[in-house]
Amino acid sequence: MTMGETFPTPDLSHLTAEDYEHVYEPAEDTFLLMDALEKDADFLRSIAPSFCLEVGCGSGAVITFLGSILGSRPHYLCTDLNPRAAQCAAMTGKQNNVYVQPVLTDLASALLPRLQNKVDVMIFNPPYVVTPTEEVGSRGIEASWAGGVKGREVMDRFFPLVPKLLSEKGAFYLVTIEQNDVEEIGSKMRTFGFTMDKIMSRKAGPEKLTILRFCPCKRTM
Repeated sequence: MTMGETFPTPDLSHLTAEDYEHVYEPAEDTFLLMDALEKDADFLRSIAPSFCLEVGCGSGAVITFLGSILGSRPHYLCTDLNPRAAQCAAMTGKQNNVYVQPVLTDLASALLPRLQNKVDVMIFNPPYVVTPTEEVGSRGIEASWAGGVKGREVMDRFFPLVPKLLSEKGAFYLVTIEQNDVEEIGSKMRTFGFTMDKIMSRKAGPEKLTILRFCPCKRTM
């Protein structure tokens, strides 16, 4: 990224108040994740990605923003359990001239084995809020934040899929808060063969948000 180079925040003017009753509206965590991807723009381009994936895409703002950084060469896929989110993500891509292909699935299960070790950039802004377990896993708007015990129930279920999906040159970006126990996440991911870097942190009200980046241990950075 050349000094001073910035990328446009996606135009979301096509989304309505009614959409946001069903789909997570971009907030501080969304924009911090975009800022982290922008900070890593040179690194991301150096990977020369073929496949990029956002898990739990919501409005599609982040996968579309990634498209503004990397251009038209990669395939941009996103997943969500919520049909309204899949529709919004496709619309957001179209509004910003990025072809985004949504897949209705739980996390990324429908993408295996077809994309086994083929995803070069993967991003996940998971449900990370500490909630009662029974609030986890609905198909409505609350599914976008309800994380259960430690706010980790959804991401812990996803972590074993990362070594199956990510390519040898790939990078996985994850949004967390302090209550998720970042160091424990790092230990867990090391057992799957990944190094962890803290890319960016920011206070958002009472929460401290941190963007983590995981790469295969054998990759030289």
